[in-house]
Amino acid sequence: MSNIAGIPEVIRDFNLYLTGNRLGGTTGEVALPDFEAITATISGNGILGEYEAAVPGHFPSMAPEIPFRCINEDYFKMIDPTQPIDITLRGSIQHTDPTTHGTGEVGMRVVMSGRPKTFAIGTVKQREGMDSKIVPELTRIIVELDGKERVALDKFNSIYRVNGVDILAKTRQLT
Repeated sequence: MSNIAGIPEVIRDFNLYLTGNRLGGTTGEVALPDFEAITATISGNGILGEYEAAVPGHFPSMAPEIPFRCINEDYFKMIDPTQPIDITLRGSIQHTDPTTHGTGEVGMRVVMSGRPKTFAIGTVKQREGMDSKIVPELTRIIVELDGKERVALDKFNSIYRVNGVDILAKTRQLT
């Protein structure tokens, strides 16, 4: 395995998988969700004004957009609102070592689970893609870099880990 020991440059290539089956050529990009913590406004005696305190492990709706060039069989496998969507994105991150000027690459993997909340079939125009999309509401996401888990969130099972540290271990013990 290789670490990014230099300057991260580009995603060389990536593939999407729906429940283990490759979705080759379906999209050009996927916007991954932000991790923006839910906060509580804190004010009171001894505090000048107020501040926002992040509540660890609590995040608002996370809904990445999965664009499709055109509708296909896999697209329709993902739109049943009663069925979970399990998507895995695997990519290769290219980097340069500033000491040796050599180029290397490391793997990235993002696992997302949830249910569809929006789907747009798109538009039909001669010689162009349809710009179809599916927007799942995520209830679980795991981000790995170079085979190591970096972030894991499972909203139903009270799991939130950052760089292997279980942020909610004490909370689960106390509740």
